[in-house]
Amino acid sequence: MEMPAVRPQKVESDSSSEDELQTHACIAWSGISKRIPVLLFCAEAIVSKDVNIRSVGEKYNLAFKIVRTESRLVRGILVGHGFHEVHPNSNDFNLMWTGSHLKPYLLRTLQDFQKVNHFPRSYELTRKDRLYKNIQRMQQSHGFQNFHIVPQTFVLPAEYQEFNSSFSKDKGPWIIKPVASSRGRGIYLVSSPSQIPLDENILVSRYINNPLLIDDFKFDVRLYVLVTSYDPLVIYLYEEGLARFATVKYDCANTANIKNQFMHLTNYSVNKKSSDYVSCDDPEVEDYGNKWSMSAMLRYLRQEGKDTTLLMGQVEDLIIKSVVSAEIHIATACKMFVPHRCNCFELYGFDVLIDSNLKPWLLEVNLSPSLACDAPLDLKIKASMISDMFSLVGFVCQDPLLRQLRTDRQGFDSRIKNASLKPQRQRPPSASSTDPDKQGLKLESSTLGLTAEEMKVLRRVQEEYERRGGFIRIFPTPDTLELYRQAILQGARKAKPTLPGGSLEFSRGLQSRDSTKEEGFFDRKIQASPERRRNFPNLPSIAESLPQGSEILV
Repeated sequence: MEMPAVRPQKVESDSSSEDELQTHACIAWSGISKRIPVLLFCAEAIVSKDVNIRSVGEKYNLAFKIVRTESRLVRGILVGHGFHEVHPNSNDFNLMWTGSHLKPYLLRTLQDFQKVNHFPRSYELTRKDRLYKNIQRMQQSHGFQNFHIVPQTFVLPAEYQEFNSSFSKDKGPWIIKPVASSRGRGIYLVSSPSQIPLDENILVSRYINNPLLIDDFKFDVRLYVLVTSYDPLVIYLYEEGLARFATVKYDCANTANIKNQFMHLTNYSVNKKSSDYVSCDDPEVEDYGNKWSMSAMLRYLRQEGKDTTLLMGQVEDLIIKSVVSAEIHIATACKMFVPHRCNCFELYGFDVLIDSNLKPWLLEVNLSPSLACDAPLDLKIKASMISDMFSLVGFVCQDPLLRQLRTDRQGFDSRIKNASLKPQRQRPPSASSTDPDKQGLKLESSTLGLTAEEMKVLRRVQEEYERRGGFIRIFPTPDTLELYRQAILQGARKAKPTLPGGSLEFSRGLQSRDSTKEEGFFDRKIQASPERRRNFPNLPSIAESLPQGSEILV
């Protein structure tokens, strides 16, 4: 049963308002008959007083709550679109934005229109020890070279003997990281095992001593990766990111520099404390100071003769393999705890280091990447990214207080939850059905060999793609589906996806419905000049209106 549109009750004076909704710039109509209103977001809303932008959220009484975190950027965008904030204990919300994982009992109570910004057990991807163990498992299953995307790593103290054996062959330096920290906290380099404490769980990794340098400075890249589903797996990469530079020129020859964090670490939270840190107050300059846009970095490398097309292809490969390595755990948890397929989405911050051979290495995956806007460049990138993410995941215009309408929607997702108990494929709806949506599903299902349930999921992901903005779908695509076929099949057999046809059949259906192949990532970046603004041409004025270190959006 397709989710019904929830429109305000009509009265004679509201007829013109209903007509306006049909063509409202902030509404996309979804579903096979285009009768479900989905809110579209724009970055300008964080400072705009435009009544038209706010009108949809206010009309439908849309609500959000922020729990165990603080994000002025998220709050600003939501309020700018007419959302109102409710108490952290309230159940009447459309979005719960939280800084940590939800307990299973909270996930189980979610209604179909409610969304949370984390999947259960996503720590399998974001905890450094779990990430490494999952990648190690894939190396053993599919070949070391095929999943050689992280430096050699040991979890101490459990693997201390193995580390000592490797250290005897390679004296390092090695880099120490706590298993569950962020922003560069607790990270340092060592040149001897005696410098490593063994009273807590830590990661020790081979230090990449040949990083690619720009003007003799080490840097890494923060990429924004959005997963909207783990069963079937759907991954998007945002078209823009940040290149973050160390503040002291790199010198690997002098071992006395091993303790200089400003030379070896690229984390913004570390280097902003350096007296040599250089910030840029001009939102139109993206290649100055200690923080560049990713596209500016790619243009620089291309001018230096580097094969950036190959580089970004390897980066996409690294991202997909990382997510695939944790997929089995997260998909299983979703099956157990999440009542509706569209409840969860997650934005990950991938930190990638590029070495002098132009090979990308995964450093870590951040559970809740920083959305602080300490500089105009941060605001320009992150405001557009968050707005595009909210548009893509699709907030149905549903008043959360109208609880009586929710019970009409229980059938579809409950059938999905019980699908694993029914090994046989469900029959498509009868041709005699009086529901035009079901008739349409029958026709499409017979064309693709998919069930009605699979077709509904397929349509949802296609509608996401139409609202993708600056996000680029990197999985599934015709190329990546073929590349990762065996890894996905192996995970599907172990996790027993709730979708009867499994991720692969769904992905083939998605592939067959796409009329055009996704543009290459680097081609998109070359076309995206610093002046380009997809939603509002005057976006630079937002950044220009904020003084350095503004308290409005940090």
